[in-house]
Amino acid sequence: MRRPDRMRRPGRNLLVFLAGAALLGGAAVTPAQAQTAQTEARTAKGAAARHHAADDHLTDLVNPFIGSENDGNTYPGAAVPFGMVQLSPDTGHTTGYSYSDSRIRGFSSVHISGVGCGLGGDLPVLPTTGDVTETDYSKYAAEYDHDDEEAHPGYYRVGLKSYGGIGAELSATTRTAAQRYTFPATDKANVMLNAGQALHKNASTGVEVLDSRTIRTAITGKGFCQDTKPYTVYTITRFDRPFTSFGTWNGAKVTAGSKSSTSTGRNGAYARFDTREDRTVEATTAISYVDAAGAAGNLRAEGGHSFSAVKDAADRAWEKRLELVEAQGGDTTLRRTFYSSLYRSFLAPNIGSDADGRYKGWDQKAHSAKGFDYYQNWSLWDTYRTQTQLLSLLAPRESRDMALSVLRIDKEGGWLPKWGYGTVETNIMTGDPVTPFLTNAYQQGLLKGHEEEAYAALKKNADGVPPTASPAVGREANTQYLKDGYAPYIKGRTHAKPGDSDFDHGASATLEYALSDAMLAQMARDLGHDEDADRYAGRAQNYRKIFDPTTGFFRARDDKGAFAGPADPAQSEGFHEGTSWQYQWMVPQDLNGMIGLIGGKTAAEQRLDSFFAYDQLLQDPVKTARDVWVNGPYDYYNADKYNPQNEPDLIAPYTYLSTGSPWKTTDVVHSALTLFTDTPTGMTGNDDLGTMSAWMVLSSIGVFPVQPGTDSWGLSTPVFDRVDLKLDRGYYPEGRFTISAEGTSATHRYVRSARLDHRDQSHTYLTTDDIRSGRNLTFTVGEKPSTWGTGTGDAPPPVGVARK
Repeated sequence: MRRPDRMRRPGRNLLVFLAGAALLGGAAVTPAQAQTAQTEARTAKGAAARHHAADDHLTDLVNPFIGSENDGNTYPGAAVPFGMVQLSPDTGHTTGYSYSDSRIRGFSSVHISGVGCGLGGDLPVLPTTGDVTETDYSKYAAEYDHDDEEAHPGYYRVGLKSYGGIGAELSATTRTAAQRYTFPATDKANVMLNAGQALHKNASTGVEVLDSRTIRTAITGKGFCQDTKPYTVYTITRFDRPFTSFGTWNGAKVTAGSKSSTSTGRNGAYARFDTREDRTVEATTAISYVDAAGAAGNLRAEGGHSFSAVKDAADRAWEKRLELVEAQGGDTTLRRTFYSSLYRSFLAPNIGSDADGRYKGWDQKAHSAKGFDYYQNWSLWDTYRTQTQLLSLLAPRESRDMALSVLRIDKEGGWLPKWGYGTVETNIMTGDPVTPFLTNAYQQGLLKGHEEEAYAALKKNADGVPPTASPAVGREANTQYLKDGYAPYIKGRTHAKPGDSDFDHGASATLEYALSDAMLAQMARDLGHDEDADRYAGRAQNYRKIFDPTTGFFRARDDKGAFAGPADPAQSEGFHEGTSWQYQWMVPQDLNGMIGLIGGKTAAEQRLDSFFAYDQLLQDPVKTARDVWVNGPYDYYNADKYNPQNEPDLIAPYTYLSTGSPWKTTDVVHSALTLFTDTPTGMTGNDDLGTMSAWMVLSSIGVFPVQPGTDSWGLSTPVFDRVDLKLDRGYYPEGRFTISAEGTSATHRYVRSARLDHRDQSHTYLTTDDIRSGRNLTFTVGEKPSTWGTGTGDAPPPVGVARK
């Protein structure tokens, strides 16, 4: 999800990763590409050069700085898989950390990987020395450089050059943030706890010094791209030794010895220590979205350990996750990039329940999660396309709990979510992403015992709109969509609720609704709701209602039925973060039908070849990916080429499976994979809670969810000789699925044949049952395309079709 109106637009830093690849031992670069080597020299000297691969310890392959420049909007700080806490430095960038910045404002406890607007950043903490006179963290921020900075899964360290030189180390448990600060010798070593400033708006805050080692805060914040309902996060910070003095600030006024302060502006507290003999101060901050007692309980449950013990435990937790995928082959840069992407895929959604099982529901009341962990933070427009499916394979127990958490949102908040943060709905983005999210969980077998509960919630969402009093907008244009078969485009449409409007993006909303209808039709059929299934299957064909035969592309229609906006498909209006060129492939439920509208397979393939600049790609795949395709993270519009930076095009390369040219899928996917590198600029667009990272992981191993909301997986040539997936740990009987393509390389990348266990695999797709029950998918690869996967019936079949 990206909001260019709220973000700084970066320059077109097109070839920077290539210089970085050379510095890291990757492929040689051309003289033209080498012009960016000076830029990347700083990167190699700093973050990337510190990550030496050691295959016996996979966390050493992870570079948390990837995506921290050029608006990938990742964070390099400390977290554990799916943790409530993400303790990371904030440098002044809208979403937290930018590798280009040189000052740190504080280490705050809440971050989200790859969002497009300010979100989180609660309670930035910064060590300082001397008298406390400044209360704005943009002014008391400390200088640093990358020569004295490192990051590792679950651990971050930096040397602050200001205040006489202070070493800061960060680690985390699920619900606590562990800090270790090494001060110079002074009797005025301070730890600043800033409750009043964050990455989003803070509506009100309170701080309270409880005793000589403990400080408590309550922070009510709101805002994500637009104004939202407020939520409150409670924190409690306990130091490993008593402070010698303390104080609070309110606005610009600092009051030594004050024990409490409340404010709607700048607000905070400081603790002071004498470090002339013992220079190290450790602190643990616990958070809760329920209440102050929840934060205290989380501190008791997970605090009390030394910093070193927390750091080691975090490393073990990450090693266990990364071991779920064992990749063999590929150079060091590829392996670093791959495991860094796998790492980011496990950062969210996040635990929302406290150690005692309580959580704050969307009715703003406390509830108890029994028999499951409650999760929050739902960037569904993004994650339903890639990360949801990856987690279904590698983290099924957590995926089950995530699906149950979404059902709790419907039960307690009255409607299913669209883009949920913490305890509130933001309504950011459009369409109906929760339907493929939940139908995926159903198709993957993760909703056993809850099938009808999930179906009832989905049916309510698909057939209606939320009441006026509900904070949700749901399928905002549903009344018109159900009547006319499309969501009308009403330019600049606003509504009383915060968030985006489906009317303002009527064309893409229609495509998203139709996709979701197809997925729900399949679920309804499986559960025996045949009448509903027929109705939803008919609606799944509504993509046809916005096809303009005079242009051969999808176009928005106004509320009178007329096509709206320019006829040029590269100048499309009514599409959310994209053009008609980019959205024309967003019909995964019925690609054969869409191809028929275009004029058949030959015509569709010619259009695909133009879209991907395929002839140029064959000559120079790296240059095509960076110079011809859409490159800027926020360059959504005015383009007739593939946009690997953004969600609407994530499935597009796999359309070739349905035109009978599966080798072209491999060509495009392998070209797109060159955009992911082991440098701070090595991310395509915003990471969006692991969406882009999961795309990289799945496309690298050659198994991709081509029909989100189903159990279908499209196939392409892996970039590794062998990948072993350890499946279903903690939910299903533990298994292993091996994908092998011996000798795969840039020159030997075309599938000649495939076998699933002991039988030939001519289809260009698998089902989840194939993966769970199988043991080996073996590709034989060669230098030239073959007839593999080109037969009638080899492509993924349509989804949710009406019965004849």
